[in-house]
Amino acid sequence: MRTFLRTADGVAIDSVYEPGCVVYDPRKAVYEPVDEGSREGSGNAVSGVSRGLVFVIAHGFTGDADRPHVRRVAREFARYGAVVTFSFRGHGRSGGRSTVGDREVLDLAAAVRWARELGHTRVVTVGFSMGGSVVLRHAALDGGGVDAVVSVSAPARWFYRGTPPMRRLHWLVTRPSGRLVGRYGLRTRIHHRQWDPVPLAPFEAVPRIAPTPLLVVHGDQDAYFPLDHPRMLADAAGEHGELWVEHGMGHAENAAPEPLLRRIGDWAVARAG
Repeated sequence: MRTFLRTADGVAIDSVYEPGCVVYDPRKAVYEPVDEGSREGSGNAVSGVSRGLVFVIAHGFTGDADRPHVRRVAREFARYGAVVTFSFRGHGRSGGRSTVGDREVLDLAAAVRWARELGHTRVVTVGFSMGGSVVLRHAALDGGGVDAVVSVSAPARWFYRGTPPMRRLHWLVTRPSGRLVGRYGLRTRIHHRQWDPVPLAPFEAVPRIAPTPLLVVHGDQDAYFPLDHPRMLADAAGEHGELWVEHGMGHAENAAPEPLLRRIGDWAVARAG
């Protein structure tokens, strides 16, 4: 199912819903295949999967719902329940322009709201890189509207320029020539305005997520953000958060291997099921 969602500030967000391959029933503690004939609910509700988890996936900067690495992530999480993918503003077929993690919380909120309207009672948000910072801020600012949060390869603080990839990203975002490259080379339309006010930093958002379960995942070969970023997030989370440092893993969706995605799926079932 594909549709355009409307955010609170009026941006059209290209979004995709996939019922998934299984429904997890915590009463039986087993995975059950979804019965295709059971999806006959009224309105938007999808009765056959309303008992299962739904994963709402927030991609990284310059990604979109149709990118192969986003589709791969969606396929892996479909083993555990339904999946919602979407393109952030300024990405893919969505409207608007990217604010690189600020107004994007409204895009995620629209996707989570849609998942609830479809009948799901347990929602797990999973974000990568920019999307990882967005799921943290969304969970902190949206009144605890999700059941578990997974942040992969996310920054802990804004304006970090300590690595060559992040210096290139700042050029892309802050310079007119960089935004042209973003628009025509990377299919990403970037807003020219600077943040005003500066949004809550991810590490500042994390304490507000409790008691919602939080998982922070980061590769020890991440070329964008060194390990002090996930450690800062984990320290801010305290006993309500977990940190997985993945040996040999690089950055975000492209670098996340299938076994890791399945472990994240298992973690989500255990925490949100």
